[in-house]
Amino acid sequence: MIAVLKPNTSEQQVQNLISWLESMNLGVHVSRGDFQTVLGLIGDTSKVDIDLLEGLDVIESVTRISEPYKKANRKFHPEDTVVDVAGVKIGGGHFGMIAGPCSIETEEQIIEVASRVKAAGANILRGGAFKPRTSPYAFQGLKADGIELLREAKYVTGLPIVSEIMNANHLPLFEDVDLIQVGARNMQNFELLKELGHINKPVLLKRGLANTLKELLMSAEYIMAGGNENVILCERGIRTFEPYTRNTLDLSAIPALREMSHLPIVVDPSHACGISRMVKPMALAAAACGADGLMIEVHNDPKKALCDGAQSLTPDQFDDVAACVRRVREAVKDA
Repeated sequence: MIAVLKPNTSEQQVQNLISWLESMNLGVHVSRGDFQTVLGLIGDTSKVDIDLLEGLDVIESVTRISEPYKKANRKFHPEDTVVDVAGVKIGGGHFGMIAGPCSIETEEQIIEVASRVKAAGANILRGGAFKPRTSPYAFQGLKADGIELLREAKYVTGLPIVSEIMNANHLPLFEDVDLIQVGARNMQNFELLKELGHINKPVLLKRGLANTLKELLMSAEYIMAGGNENVILCERGIRTFEPYTRNTLDLSAIPALREMSHLPIVVDPSHACGISRMVKPMALAAAACGADGLMIEVHNDPKKALCDGAQSLTPDQFDDVAACVRRVREAVKDA
């Protein structure tokens, strides 16, 4: 249930109303916009008398909602959320360009790539230290050493960093990681999501291989219900019957999620396609249809990459993609 307050409602009246609602064992999520304040009621709202609530002087309208995700719901939070990643804003018209290698391999590799992507316009550096792989014999990442190398690249370039977490026990290692990524395979690792809800750090939540948009938002709800509302959604392709590409990039998810949720939406064309030559057109398409950012894999020597070389761009290729993305965003900004 949501209650929209009248514009002239005083702060004391808001607090009195919240206290009354909380006395009915309801959680209250407050969203303050430029022109109105919205209260989202969480819990068993069947006990709330809508007629009584609508009759209050401070209430403009009351609506029951059926979606199980509350905090992630745009009805609770009409304005776009802007997530701040160590000074880089994503959402609400701010665009995040995240780039870097799938896996951190050496100090020279991560610093070279970091320097090149920054020069091309990237504002966040990605790098995998813990790598969930289908095969137990594949390269699993440098783990804690990889995080340390990523921190070194952050020190050299000044770029905020993002890396994937696989286990809540690893959280102490991520103290200096600016944006924590939850990968597709862990989208419904609910115990991990609960732990991430208790930290004061933005989370990039990737859609699972075969998950619906509602399920993605319910996973975001797990994080937000714990108190951490700094969540960025990531569309990275879903599994379909088409084997030509690694996954099928669901670009329709962007306008759909825009209607369903206020959270920022980033697109990962690298994992979606699995083919480097397809990254550019998919990145441009994502930018054209309203994504709040892109996550692109870049390696200084993709042929020798220890992980996902086939989908990685060279720094020169990323230069070209980043420049084209800027032109596309400029062309559609008033559309």
